[in-house]
Amino acid sequence: MVVAAAFDRGEEPQAGALRSAARYLLQELERIAPGRSVEVRVPPVAAVQCVAGPRHTRGTPPNVIETDPVTWVRLATGRMSWAEALEAGAVRASGPRADLAGYLPLPVSK
Repeated sequence: MVVAAAFDRGEEPQAGALRSAARYLLQELERIAPGRSVEVRVPPVAAVQCVAGPRHTRGTPPNVIETDPVTWVRLATGRMSWAEALEAGAVRASGPRADLAGYLPLPVSK
């Protein structure tokens, strides 16, 4: 992954590549954690619903996770832990199911 390699070199990835990587990794999360009980938002890239449990259909979801594309790619590829992201304030998580620690890093190559 070009974006992960840029992070490993201490470089800032290209914006288009970062958006594509973040979108792909959200789709991977959706694949490995199917469901509709948690909404994961990575503005302005995309949002997905995932994790088995009660389905949300209207209004503001009860379980919401929001972060930026850089943090999301770092989390999804194991370059940052869920705990580190929460502690740094890089992730906003609300609701009883809004915890992705058990799903991260995603099972994709670094």
